[in-house]
Amino acid sequence: MQTMERAVFFSSQAGRTITAPRNVSARFGIGDIVRHRLFEFRGVVFDIDPVFANSEEWYQSIPEDMRPNRDQPFYHLLAENEDSSYVAYVSQQNLLSDGAAGPVDHPHLAELFEQYDGQRYHMRRALTH
Repeated sequence: MQTMERAVFFSSQAGRTITAPRNVSARFGIGDIVRHRLFEFRGVVFDIDPVFANSEEWYQSIPEDMRPNRDQPFYHLLAENEDSSYVAYVSQQNLLSDGAAGPVDHPHLAELFEQYDGQRYHMRRALTH
């Protein structure tokens, strides 16, 4: 029997230690523009969790028939819809690339990103390591 290598990290958002498979692959990167495949919003990726790393209450609040698998990347987005701007936490299975649709108009973009190149945003140099 083959065992899958796993990584362990602490999620302050979830308030607990998270175990993730080492071979998880994120489809999107920091600065990519994405849209939700079911709901009318789009956003810019500003952080990525290799697997679900939010609170159990948040996860259980998703209707069971729509609840995504925990063992996939989850993305933190500076999101917007027609009515407002907010931060969203979305599973990889629910995101599609949307860079061709133009820039996002989120009020906190300038805090994290310095440039939009026509497809994606580039993180401020002071925030990269």
